[in-house]
Amino acid sequence: MPDKVRIGLIGAGVRGTWSARSHLPAARASADVELTAVCTTRADSAETARRAYGARLAFDDWRKLVASPEVDAVAVVVRVPSHYEPAKAALQAGKHVYCEWPLGRTTAEAVELAELAKANRLVAAVGLQARANPAVMHMKELIASGYIGETMAVHVSLMREGVLSRPSHRMWQREAELGANTLTIANGHTTDAMRFVAGEFARLSAVVSTRAKQWLDTGLNQWFDVTSPDNILINGELANGAVASVHIAAIPYAGSGYRMEIYGREGTLIASGEDSPQLREVTLHGAQGDNTLAPLAVPDRFTVTSRDTPAGEAFNVGQVYTLFARAIRGESAEQPDFATAVELHRLIDAIKQSSDSGLRVAVG
Repeated sequence: MPDKVRIGLIGAGVRGTWSARSHLPAARASADVELTAVCTTRADSAETARRAYGARLAFDDWRKLVASPEVDAVAVVVRVPSHYEPAKAALQAGKHVYCEWPLGRTTAEAVELAELAKANRLVAAVGLQARANPAVMHMKELIASGYIGETMAVHVSLMREGVLSRPSHRMWQREAELGANTLTIANGHTTDAMRFVAGEFARLSAVVSTRAKQWLDTGLNQWFDVTSPDNILINGELANGAVASVHIAAIPYAGSGYRMEIYGREGTLIASGEDSPQLREVTLHGAQGDNTLAPLAVPDRFTVTSRDTPAGEAFNVGQVYTLFARAIRGESAEQPDFATAVELHRLIDAIKQSSDSGLRVAVG
C-alpha cells in the first residue's frame, strides 16, 4: 500500500454540504490520506469536486468508485438513509470504510455492517469525531490517570438554537424514520463524547419529545409537520456508579452551547464550547480538591491531523482520518469504529424504549 491511503469519497458535493465543510478540506490537507476519487450523483458536479479538491478520479456512480483498483478506502458522506448500501458494497469489495454517523438508518443495518467489516478483516471508522477532539481526548486521559478520583456525578447539556425553521435542502430531516434528527445526531455525538470520557450508562430513564411540531421551509416560506424529536432528557447511572444527566435540545433562540461537567471525589473537570465537541473546539477547566476552576492546556500530542487542516468542522474529521490511516497501516486502532457505532445505536434504542414505555431500562 502507498504511504498515503487512497480515499474515494462518496457524497462530494462542494456547496452547502457536510462533506464540503469537513471531509473534503480535511482529506485534501491530510498527510495520511490522498483524496484519490470523488463521487456525486452527476458527472458535472463530480468533475467540479475533482478540480476543486485535486482528486485524480471523478465518478457519478458510487458502484464504479467502490470497484476502482485505485481506491484503498471509501468514505461514505451521504444522507443517513443512504449510508448502508455503499458502505456494504465497499466492504464486500475489500475496501476499508469511513462512514459518517449514524452508521445505519437502523441498529440492524449497523450490526450487519460491523459484522461484515470484522469478517472481512477490514478497518472501519465511524464519524463520531468528538472522540478525536483533542480536549476530549485529554479529558479522558486525565480521568483515567486519577485527576478527579472516583467519578461521582456527570452533567451534559447542548442547547442549539434554530429549531423553528430549516432551508429547503434540510427539510427532509423533519421525518423521524429517516434517522437524522436531534436524537440521533446532536444527542448521538454529544452523549457519545460523555460515554467516551466518563463511561457507559448501566441504566437510564429518558424523555424524547417533539416540541416544535412544525418547521418553516425558508426556501418555500411554507410550514411543514415534523415528527423528528428536538428535546432529549436522560438520567441514570453509569457502569462505574456515577449519577449522570444529559439534556440535548434544539430550541428557538439564544442557545447556550455545550457543557460537560464531571465531578469526582478529588476534583472536577469541565469542557465547554459554542457547539458539540464533534464540530467545534472546546475549552477545558479543572480543579483538584477545593481549588478554583482554572483553564487546562491541551498537550500538542493530542493533535494528530496535519497542521494545515482548517479549524472548525474539518479539524476533528481530519483527526479521524489520521487515526483511520494509522489503523490501516497497522500502527494502532484508536479510531471510533463500527463496533463503537453499534453500541451507540443500542444506547439510542434504550433511550427510545424508556421514553416510549415511561420505564427505567437497563443498557447493554
